[in-house]
Amino acid sequence: MKAIILAAGIGRRLSPLTDRTPKCLLSVGGKSLLERMLSSLSEVGIEEAVLVIGHLKELIQERIGTTFSGLTVRYIENPAYSRGSIRSLWHARGELRHDSLVMDADVLFPTALLHRLLSASSASALCLDQAFTDSGEEMKLFAQADRVVAISRKAPACPYDRVGEGVGFMKCAAPHGELLASLLEEMLRNGADGDYEDVIDRLLRQVHVGWVAVNGLPWTEVDFPEDLRRAQEEILPRIEESGSGNPKSKMRAPD
Repeated sequence: MKAIILAAGIGRRLSPLTDRTPKCLLSVGGKSLLERMLSSLSEVGIEEAVLVIGHLKELIQERIGTTFSGLTVRYIENPAYSRGSIRSLWHARGELRHDSLVMDADVLFPTALLHRLLSASSASALCLDQAFTDSGEEMKLFAQADRVVAISRKAPACPYDRVGEGVGFMKCAAPHGELLASLLEEMLRNGADGDYEDVIDRLLRQVHVGWVAVNGLPWTEVDFPEDLRRAQEEILPRIEESGSGNPKSKMRAPD
């Protein structure tokens, strides 16, 4: 299993911080979001990370290099990074032929969250946090029983019995990844821009994607200056107090 990390975006809502620093390289507790993510991936047994880069890509390559924390690191450039994250996932579509983790690069989280996702009984799964306040900005997951039926900022027309905020991580089994790549091709032929979650939403209508609860785990997506403050002052201390949420023994990721 490999990790596909979407790290190409501009991060306009964090300007001027992101004018000269990619959002994923913003520091929390003296270490960047991306470095923390790669360390967690290594701890759960992932051996390869594919970074999709665009905005200030050279800075990411210089900081991370081709190996990091025991991971092999490869890069895919998205020259159309200003047109939304769906373009980043499209450029990485060839990687979806393998079991993978598809991840946003702007999340601070404990390693325990990855353990839960990798342990999900469903071949493909998303992380769902029901303990959230709906401001309208959150990308939400809507589930019916053990299946995610929609991902959207707005409530879908289909039935659902629970809703939670999506973390921005997906465990994607190879067969589902191949279908996802086909859906990406179709959407890009039609000129789609915007969020990659739009194509995940289409996938959910065709295959069973499960969910794992991450209620109670300290995590945050970093989109606004307030998110960065909260990451530094509230989330990181909770992660550190819990020992980063890491079991003493590593869990190996599926091959």
